[in-house]
Amino acid sequence: MVTGKRTAELLGAWIAFEDEAGQDLRPAKGRTWSRRGRTPVVKVTGKGSGRVLMAGMVCVKAGRETKLIYRTQLYRGRTGEKKGFRAREFADLLSSARRQLGGAPLIVVWDNASTHHSQALRQFLDRNSDWLTVVKLPAYAPDLNPAEAVWAHLKKSLANLAPRAVEDLHPLVKNRLRALQRRTEVLNGFVAETGLSLEPG
Repeated sequence: MVTGKRTAELLGAWIAFEDEAGQDLRPAKGRTWSRRGRTPVVKVTGKGSGRVLMAGMVCVKAGRETKLIYRTQLYRGRTGEKKGFRAREFADLLSSARRQLGGAPLIVVWDNASTHHSQALRQFLDRNSDWLTVVKLPAYAPDLNPAEAVWAHLKKSLANLAPRAVEDLHPLVKNRLRALQRRTEVLNGFVAETGLSLEPG
């Protein structure tokens, strides 16, 4: 990652840590307040094959506020429906990020997921190599990607909710992510947890 930092300094680039996740109707376990001796129970249906699909980037640059840029999709489990983000959606996310970050070069750090190796996406990366550089994380290194902490924080915030359908879950997910975009100090904490530093060295 030192090489990526030096490249970012030379190019004036943002470093964008990207990752994908999904959330279904089964929330994670969470804590809440209740009267002593009365464990609160939130009943959920747990039915349905739908999921909210998410792709997001934690974008960092020395001297600038950390940014969260994301996209969501609704997957209802229907026959023939795409189950994840594809080259077109990744290209749109990257292009949108560049616009939101003022047109600066972008160094994208992501894992070796199969969705990152499609021919169409490789062609997009090649066509835009003047502003877009990709750095791949090791085979399994969630602790190096602050975007992983975004999903963990999101899922924890949904723990005590009980949406009855994936259509009800989708706006809740987007609401939580929008709120997180405004909490720069929390995003900075996610970056700090990785042990990575943006200070010149």
